Amino acid sequence: MSRFDKDWVRRNGVYVALALLLLVNIVITDNFVSAGTLRLQLIQVAPVLLVALGMALVIGTEGIDLSVGAVMAIAAALVPLYIGYGTVVSLLIAVASGAVTGVLAGVLVAKVGVQPIIATLGIMVAGRGLANVFGGEIKSIRDDGMVELGSGDVLGIPYVVLIAAVVAALAWFLVRRSTYGRQLVAIGGNKRAAELAGLPVKRVLITTYVICGLLAALAGVLMAARSQASDPTKLGLLVELSAITAVVIGGTPLSGGQVRIAGTIAGALLMQLITATLIFHDIPDSTAQVAQAVIVVAAVYVQLGRKKSRKKVTT
Repeated sequence: MSRFDKDWVRRNGVYVALALLLLVNIVITDNFVSAGTLRLQLIQVAPVLLVALGMALVIGTEGIDLSVGAVMAIAAALVPLYIGYGTVVSLLIAVASGAVTGVLAGVLVAKVGVQPIIATLGIMVAGRGLANVFGGEIKSIRDDGMVELGSGDVLGIPYVVLIAAVVAALAWFLVRRSTYGRQLVAIGGNKRAAELAGLPVKRVLITTYVICGLLAALAGVLMAARSQASDPTKLGLLVELSAITAVVIGGTPLSGGQVRIAGTIAGALLMQLITATLIFHDIPDSTAQVAQAVIVVAAVYVQLGRKKSRKKVTT
């Protein structure tokens, strides 16, 4: 295989894998081709996609955010606490909690100089504890507005899917068409050079972690609305692994400097389809987690190959 062919496979492998897995399921999985199956898969992938989009922006800055699962749990735990003040108020407070944790992570990384993995690991541990303080135990959410948000639709398109699609479009616009997106990519490519060029490095980093926190909190609210309950112990557990996997196999390098929104969407869909395929064929869910870990290692290996290829070209 020529170098061109290898690079093409590396850039588009996630789309090829997604198409192949779809084809396999169409052939071997009973009742796979149905509106109900499509609707269920899109509803289930929507919260993970929201988290993955925020994670893609953070990874684009050469960072990582391990706190997204805990942020989801905090937001979900806040919903039943404030639902008595109305659907909109409880939703805004819950989503705003993601901005607070995002500011904390951004300040630790951009101004204090803490490594992203350490800063967000600390927030993850503290955040899960805080979610338990707010929630304590599983609480049901008895509110018509939240039920409609989690189960309702517009012209047959579930609200959760519609929200994820709008956010994905906004993320694409931010990365490809806004000054913020260009600055983010430049900072991820070479932070020191970006500082020397006069770019607002600290402001962009803090903004990126805030966006990631907001999207994680929104995902937590949507999951709570869909299940009509908040579970601070389990909600969002290991979602960071799914999000990072979707971003990496979607072509965004962990070394920063690039953000592939379309690839991230395809990566999230591929991860959801892998999980669904295993469930369809009565394979334990724990196997899906092993599959995700293997895919992450394989994707990072492919990225290393791409990096070596670029070095050979430039030397």
